[in-house]
Amino acid sequence: MEDDKGSSSSAAQGMTILECANYIQKSFTNPTVKFLMEKLEESGCGIGKNFIKAAHCVEDCSGGFTRGSGIVLCHNHLQFQDQVEQVMIHELIHAYDDCRSANLDWNNCAHHACSEIRANHLSGNCKYKYELLRGYVKMKGHEPECVKRRALQSVTANPNCSEVAAKEAIGAVWSTCYNDTKPFDRAP
Repeated sequence: MEDDKGSSSSAAQGMTILECANYIQKSFTNPTVKFLMEKLEESGCGIGKNFIKAAHCVEDCSGGFTRGSGIVLCHNHLQFQDQVEQVMIHELIHAYDDCRSANLDWNNCAHHACSEIRANHLSGNCKYKYELLRGYVKMKGHEPECVKRRALQSVTANPNCSEVAAKEAIGAVWSTCYNDTKPFDRAP
């Protein structure tokens, strides 16, 4: 990945790496971000200063979590503070899942599907306002459909999971993982 320290952000290019880094710092005051970081610490997986960083991403994604490396937020695919916070929360849930499951295998379609279901459900990625901005206008039942759709996109991007394998994995773990709200008492 390369750093883009160019001019100010635009809709086509997202924000600059410096803007994203500043938004990341500001996000540490978000109550949900703070809560998840505390829960990671309590679980024995405290995170250092460089655990969450801004980077230029070639892939068409907003961010990602990698065991041993941390969280990357793709400055060139983000435009607003709210987006940075949503991506951070989503990726912190993956980090929490990785921390609490000694045998989590990101190459296993079912394991990956479970964490994607949880991250999409618990991060707020599928709230009605975000779905509306994406062009999805269904009033009832939009949240579970969004969680499934977004989980399918992520798991299918895993080179070890075909679309058929991803769909089967999501179906197999759906009930257990959708209803698993840890570390929250209930879905936020």
